[in-house]
Amino acid sequence: MFRTRAAALSSFAAVGVLLLSACGGGGGDGEGDDKAAANASSAPPAASANLEFTPGTAQENKARPNTGDFAANAMPSVTESKPVVRKWIQLSADKAGELDPVVINGAGFTLYRFDKDTADPSKSNCVDDCATTWPPYLVANKGRVFLDGVDKSAIGFIPRDGGLQVTLGGWPVYLFSKDLKPGDTNGQGVGGTWFGVAPDGQKAGTGAAPEGDGDGDGGNGDGASADSATFFDGSRFAEPAEGITGPGCKPVRFTGSLKVTGAVKIWDGADCTGKSLVVDGDVNDLAKLGFPEVKSIRFSD
Repeated sequence: MFRTRAAALSSFAAVGVLLLSACGGGGGDGEGDDKAAANASSAPPAASANLEFTPGTAQENKARPNTGDFAANAMPSVTESKPVVRKWIQLSADKAGELDPVVINGAGFTLYRFDKDTADPSKSNCVDDCATTWPPYLVANKGRVFLDGVDKSAIGFIPRDGGLQVTLGGWPVYLFSKDLKPGDTNGQGVGGTWFGVAPDGQKAGTGAAPEGDGDGDGGNGDGASADSATFFDGSRFAEPAEGITGPGCKPVRFTGSLKVTGAVKIWDGADCTGKSLVVDGDVNDLAKLGFPEVKSIRFSD
């Protein structure tokens, strides 16, 4: 059962003491045991034998306040000189915004995946400035993993920054620095390459771009109204791109091609004025539909 925890932070102060595994107490202090970890890794997922897996939430298991996902410096908006390695983490299948299900951490923050990474082998291609905006989600060697609706078989780890970066379905996962409170999903659709991660590692949300290239002409949707879309600057989904979410009328910057699951209405004028067209599914060249310029899009209110 998914349990929403958008307000979870307000109750963390009452959480009791948990004796963590042999790596020592404290968490979210940026100190891990793997001194040889690289910034980005294409190594096979690390063995989980040194990690302790515990069913349920950190709070249910009385995880210590101000450690692990509860630590102040583990919040995604906090800029650290190096990524934070937590002594424990929590993976929960839950709802955040319009994403249901999506994986959130113990503090209620959404976890994301990056299309430019690879899942087989698991490899992160988000480094340097990218990793500041999208902090990799790390746990210490010999740390603890709380499982709340996420199957252990979907979870993996790759060495990184003195700890282990979590993977789901092989995809490395991250937080987003512009998510300021639990339940935020501000990273959904950013650049057409960042999406909340589902419990099996797939993209969360009806507006997520499909795994393949797509080759649609606006008629491959399911007829349901979409609540998000990704516009690309070039045809055939060539970047740069911008993710847009509803409801209502929204401005559009890019107008080469469109990825959307469901039906939306596009306009060649600002504020949903001018010529319009309903599209239902991916469009690999908007110009071929008579829309060389798209200025706005309307989602269901």
